[in-house]
Amino acid sequence: MTGLVDTDGDAPDERAALFPPSRAAALERLSDFAPRAGRHYAAQRNRDPGPGGRDNVSLLSPYIRHRTISEHEVITWVLARHSPEAAEKFVQEVFWRTYWKGWLQMRPSVWRAFLEERDSDRARLAKDDGLREAVAAAEAGRTEVDGFDHWARELVATGYLHNHARMWFASIWIFTLKLPWTLGADFFLRHLLDADPASNTLGWRWVAGIQTPGKTYLATIENIARFTDNRFSPQGLASEATAIRDEAPPPAGALPVPRTLQRGRRVLLLLHGDDFSGQEVLPEGTDVAAIAVARRSHPDMPWHFGAATGHWVDTLAEDAARRAGESLQQPATVLPQLDTETLRLQCAAAGVTTIATPEAPVGPLADALAVISDELAEDGIEVISLRRMWDDLAWPHATHGFFRFKRQIPELLARNGL
Repeated sequence: MTGLVDTDGDAPDERAALFPPSRAAALERLSDFAPRAGRHYAAQRNRDPGPGGRDNVSLLSPYIRHRTISEHEVITWVLARHSPEAAEKFVQEVFWRTYWKGWLQMRPSVWRAFLEERDSDRARLAKDDGLREAVAAAEAGRTEVDGFDHWARELVATGYLHNHARMWFASIWIFTLKLPWTLGADFFLRHLLDADPASNTLGWRWVAGIQTPGKTYLATIENIARFTDNRFSPQGLASEATAIRDEAPPPAGALPVPRTLQRGRRVLLLLHGDDFSGQEVLPEGTDVAAIAVARRSHPDMPWHFGAATGHWVDTLAEDAARRAGESLQQPATVLPQLDTETLRLQCAAAGVTTIATPEAPVGPLADALAVISDELAEDGIEVISLRRMWDDLAWPHATHGFFRFKRQIPELLARNGL
């Protein structure tokens, strides 16, 4: 990726220290945070006191993003300790990620358009020395913008930023530094442990003013100083945020119809980074002949992890394989990537013609599974993607803005048995 720096260094250790890559660590963190998920979270969640001081937020997002723990179990823990009214803000935050996924699921062209624009902006870097140096300086934290440089280095070192810092960073990147928004979104995708195509792409689009027409996000000195406890007070920020172009999102299309799996069918269970607990979606009575867990996507549709984030996800995949094997009393094979020939051999060894896998939302893994499904179909092997009930209930309501969606949350909780 010409002109883009990848300064991870010894970052894998920092990521593992802050976010130990295992379900056991996720559950321990959930147990620790749940008592604070009510009014304390509602009052303090926008503060960013910096690394080591974030007891005001859950730090669960990397685990939820890869579904090492599920949204359902997180909210179950929280509502066991707080009333729905007290925990309303936290519950809404969990549903934001679900909402974004459903929104993009009905508008996959927005993801494809991002990739095309990003690739075009990358090509500009090879020709424009000034732009290349400006992007490199921003990614390395060498802009001399107070706060921004700290967040760039924190992101590369830890794979995490507070949600407020992400908004400030994106706003400064776009409106103060005047850099292409797609390259900022790509920087996040390469380093954030919790980055997914929906939340990341649509969040950057919102800041830039092309997600919600007429709305942008402007980072201000006062807001940054207030919510960082005066750690940062950047000077010279843009005084206005004009949308980068006049663009309205496409209308919602139809959701793909979820697949079903016949009871008792013999399958190869395939887990991937969009759902490392996908054994939970198997219908009761499924005959699992073998388990495979893919660390990465298809080589032709790679997920552009930086080295440290890729290492973290690899380790999480190994934990997923161990857990699935113990749960289903089957040895699990960890695959380096999703590719047709490897899966063909896995099916032959297991004596199956069906692969069951948790559904991957719009993004590289969904694209990979679509290609693999077509290629394996030529050999009589069917790939069945199974949708979680959580998504199946919520996604149809992501037709418009979040404020309309959130009115459905009480009913969605009830239908999920919460």
